[in-house]
Formats: sequence, structure tokens, C-alpha cells
Amino acid sequence: MLPIYFIKKNKSKVIWGLKKRKFSNLKIIDYIFKLENENKKKILRKKSLLTKLNQISGLISSNINNRVLLQKAFLYKKRIKILAAIFKIFSHKIFNFLIKIPNIPYKNITLKNKIIYKNLMFHYKNKLLPHWELGKKFHLFNLNIAANIAGSGFNLYLDKGAKLQRSLIQYCLDINIKAGYVEYILPFLGNKNSLFGTGQLPDKNKQMYFLEKDKLYLIPTAEVPLLNVFKHSIFKIMDLPLRATSFTSCFRREAGSYGRQVKGLNRLHQFDKVEIIEINSDNNSYKSFNYMVRHVRKILSYLKIPFRIISISAKDLGFTSALTYDFEVYSPGQKKWLEVSSVSNCTNFQSNRMVIKFLNKYGNKYFCHTLNGSSLAIPRLFAALIENYQFSDYIQIPKVLIPYFMDNKIYRN
Repeated sequence: MLPIYFIKKNKSKVIWGLKKRKFSNLKIIDYIFKLENENKKKILRKKSLLTKLNQISGLISSNINNRVLLQKAFLYKKRIKILAAIFKIFSHKIFNFLIKIPNIPYKNITLKNKIIYKNLMFHYKNKLLPHWELGKKFHLFNLNIAANIAGSGFNLYLDKGAKLQRSLIQYCLDINIKAGYVEYILPFLGNKNSLFGTGQLPDKNKQMYFLEKDKLYLIPTAEVPLLNVFKHSIFKIMDLPLRATSFTSCFRREAGSYGRQVKGLNRLHQFDKVEIIEINSDNNSYKSFNYMVRHVRKILSYLKIPFRIISISAKDLGFTSALTYDFEVYSPGQKKWLEVSSVSNCTNFQSNRMVIKFLNKYGNKYFCHTLNGSSLAIPRLFAALIENYQFSDYIQIPKVLIPYFMDNKIYRN
């Protein structure tokens, strides 16, 4: 969330950033300032009345029978109470407007989505099967049975498919841990405050599953509980960057809006994902960003499948992000690119909401910068992997996964 003091101090920068994002309701800025000015007037009026009330209270203590003074004191108290109620209403209005304003893009962000890296290491000669046909052929997963259990947009992995899924998760976790990310096992549910802290609320309210009775949300990403581990934390500068990782299932309603148009594992209501986050100082967050980008690139390079990195334009940024790189793997069976990771620098947008700060070398407190990235989203990675490594009667297992899968091929049963 962008604080009012920041918007006032950097109004032209904020307007510039919102225009790059194609944020249409720019009038909201002036309206917020107008409400805040009204609030300041109420505060000054309240202070004035409190001063008068204190003066009268002193007089009443020495002249308790003075009915005029008592009536004035009663009137001042009533006005102060009314002003406090009005102040609360205005503050609530300001807050509701502030939470609708997205983060400001990085100054050098691209105006269009731009491919900044491409690694094509396969040459496709024959027509290859899409992953949903491979799933049937090699008995790896079954969307129909999952639909009978939970409805469309769900999947179940079985036998060698379940083993490959588990191998990918463990591989991603292990390589994250070796890179300095501390592993956490987290709740798959979050309360309203947790989802608000990371910016999913109110922005993505309609995309999430909500348990009405318990007032809890199924998490859309491990970023939510993982960052909330550090809510209200104050770090010493020498303890940064903080790096953490977690595997969770993720739950999103968005599959329903695509449903019939999207086949296979491309878009699911429930999917597995390994997440990484970093917390750093404002001066070093882009070093963290580059570290995370190199790390995800290494994960994909070791799997030896075609992938590319895309710098996302300002208008396509997520609500909380100032800079995002997407990683896409190539699906030769579908002849399309599939997103498996987004690495984002959210600057101090989330830490303002969660009050995550650091102490600089002079002992001054500042809001941290938070970053998140998928390392990786498993279903699309699974799909691209089996499509790229398919042969007529078997699927080859990438070398780095063999210690986890404990075999080098998947044969037809």
C-alpha cells in the first residue's frame, strides 16, 4: 500500500506510474488529498476544543457550582465526540481509496512485454503429443476421475505420474535450500488480515476460495503465509537478505473463467507450487531480484527444457509488483509457451501493510522491500517436461531428477 505521505511527496512520480499501468481512476489521488485536508481541519478543531475543555475543567474545580461552565464543558465534550466520529469515517474512506491504488512500476520498466532471454535447446522434427494424451498413454494423471470427485479444474496424479510430481517438488525444494532459502511448512489457509497484508485482498477477492463459516481463505500462493511469518518484524541490516521457501498446494477460482477453452494441466483450481521469498533493504532489493532471477533460470537450465524470460510491461504488472519477470517453458505438443514462474519485486508495498521494517546502521527504521517468485509452478512444468522428453514408447527422465525418481524412463504399463 502506498502511504499518503509518499503520494504527497512524490505525486508526479505516482501519477506517472499509474498512467504507465493504465490505471484509469487518477482522480482518486486528489480526492484522497481533499479528504485528508478535511481530516486535518477536524483534528485542529478537536485540539482547540480540548484546550478550551481543559481550561474550563480547571475553572470548574475551583467553582463547582458554576452551571454555565458545566454546560460549556458538556457542549465541548459532545462536539469532540462528534468530531472523533467524523474523523473515523473520513479515515475509513481514505483507507478504502488507498488500498485500491496499485504499486508504482520500476522506473526503467518496459512499455511492452519483452523477451530478454531465450533458451531453445531442442529441435522438433516429428509431431509430438500434447501432455493430456501422454497422460492417458502412460497412465500419469486423470482429469476425469478428479472431475467426478471435485468438479472440473481439478486433477489427480497416479503411479509414475505421482512419483514424477513428487520428484519435481523435492528437486525444486532442494535446489532452493542449497541456494540459502530456509524451508517452511505452512498452513494452506489464511485469514483476512494475512491476505490483505500480501495484497490479494481486496484486489483478488473474487479469485479465491472463502470458507464462510470459518472466515478463512484457501491460499492462492505460498507467498501469503510465508511473508506473514515475518509480519511486524524489525530486522537488523546485517541479517538481510532473509530468504525462505515453501511447497504448498494453491487454490484459485480463475480456472472457471477459462474452463472449457483450456485443456489438460494448463490451468487448474488446485495446483502444487514451490515458492521463494526474499526480504531486503530498500537499497538492495534489486540485487535480491537479480539473485532470484538467476536462481530460477538455473533450475530450468538443469532440467534442460526450452524456456524464455519475459520482462512484463507496466500495464500487465500484478497489483503489488513494481517489476516482474515471467519464466515460460515451451510446450511442443501444444506449440505454445507456458508460464511456470513470476519473479516480482514488490518494493515496500507489502511491508507497509504488514509492518516489516529494518534498522539501518544509524539505528533508523525503514520499511523493508519484499520479493516473491515461483520456483516452480509444477503442473505446467510437468506438462512441458513430459512433452519435451517423450519418445514413442517411453518418457525420458531428466538427469537431475533421476536421484528423486529413481529410474531414468517411464514406460507404458
